[in-house]
Amino acid sequence: MAKTPQLKTHHAPPLPRLAIVGRPNAGKSTLFNRLAGERKAIVDNLPGVTRDRNYGEVEWYGKRFLLIDTGGFEPDPEKGLKKRIQEQSRLAVEEADVILFLFDGKVGLNPLDQEAVKLLRQVKKPVFFAVNKIDAQSKEDRLYEFYDLGLNEVFPLSAEHGLGLTELMDQVVSAFPAGLSEVTVEEEEEIVRPLRLAIVGRPNVGKSTLVNRLLGFERSVVDSLPGTTRDAVDSPFIWRGQRYTLVDTAGIRRKARIDDRIEHYSVIRSLGSVDRGDLVIHLLDGSEGVTDQDAQILAYAFQRGKGLVLAVNKWDLVPRDSKNTKAYGDQIYRKLSFVDFAPLVFISALDGHGIQRMMEAVQRVARSCQRRIQTSPLNQALRDLFQRHSPPLAQGRQVKLFYATQTALGPPTFTLFVNTPKGITPDYQRYLIHHLRQALELEGSPIRLVLRARREERLKGSRNKGKKR
Repeated sequence: MAKTPQLKTHHAPPLPRLAIVGRPNAGKSTLFNRLAGERKAIVDNLPGVTRDRNYGEVEWYGKRFLLIDTGGFEPDPEKGLKKRIQEQSRLAVEEADVILFLFDGKVGLNPLDQEAVKLLRQVKKPVFFAVNKIDAQSKEDRLYEFYDLGLNEVFPLSAEHGLGLTELMDQVVSAFPAGLSEVTVEEEEEIVRPLRLAIVGRPNVGKSTLVNRLLGFERSVVDSLPGTTRDAVDSPFIWRGQRYTLVDTAGIRRKARIDDRIEHYSVIRSLGSVDRGDLVIHLLDGSEGVTDQDAQILAYAFQRGKGLVLAVNKWDLVPRDSKNTKAYGDQIYRKLSFVDFAPLVFISALDGHGIQRMMEAVQRVARSCQRRIQTSPLNQALRDLFQRHSPPLAQGRQVKLFYATQTALGPPTFTLFVNTPKGITPDYQRYLIHHLRQALELEGSPIRLVLRARREERLKGSRNKGKKR
């Protein structure tokens, strides 16, 4: 069997994380929506409407980060729903690199704000404080009472209208840890290191059982090494002579740190594992099927360009009359159509059934993510696809492909030079990606297309614009 290829340094770096916290109805979701550029969080005038953390990838003047919206942050919440909101807010604070606390400028200073500030002073990471709902200069007098908390700086803000946002966010992003830029094929530097596997999925789906099964396989455990971020622990192991590393197993295996209720809100911990992994094994519960949380984690992995393997766990518990793998797989791919390229395996982490097939799929996907495609077969495959199904006309012009080349690995990225880049519609891109994956044998790997106009086409377009003026 072919060896898993050596991994390179070009994989996308982890995104820094900003958590927005504050009392209920302070405007956290409104700020989240403004920064994300779309209404991704539910906004309502009722306190506590955001019950689970919402998150989104955001860019602020070239700096990308993961934005976490939370429920209300209260030091001593009552039992029930408010207590669960409190727990997931604390977990967001624990996982974030930078914290932004919002005060409600309309209501004014509240004793709960004072308690929250005391708690946040104990956090050893950058914390920024902003007073929201300051939508006019005449209302900036409301800031003074918040300075009574002994804060060095309080930012006036209107999340609804965007006032004060630039001054605040310029300071926030400057506090992020320095990230690494993506490296192209021409710039990449080879490093001999094991493939990093991230095992993710919903709570109680069997992640810890699978980790223990892999670490105990053929008695090949090497050691437990401290990770590079927060309390992550990377656990190396060997399978069929090939070295691997399970990333961030601390969040999976050390149950004493977080109880089941907090684990229920652990999407953000899974996202951290996705960031640090080269390849993602996403566990699905064979008895319960696909949930919204599964889709959220997989969407993030897809956006980050990670190789994917879908593993249906607890298959031994599925009733015999329901064990139709093809029908089950079709149902999964219908619900998760955006990752229909990922291989699907059926396993039992408890008794080891299907683990060998899962690891074989991991090896195939790893090779796909690291494959270099020669220019000649790439262009031949694309010409065949253009001839088989032409792209739609763009402003009455036929879209022509001049040539293409691979410009990055992990995931494979291809730059296409055409006469009219806008003529390659999203639907046509999906058509190209789907058939390129088959033609180039890129199982389990996302594919990215970058569309460029040839230099002479760009110059022609510039001259035409000049004539119109």
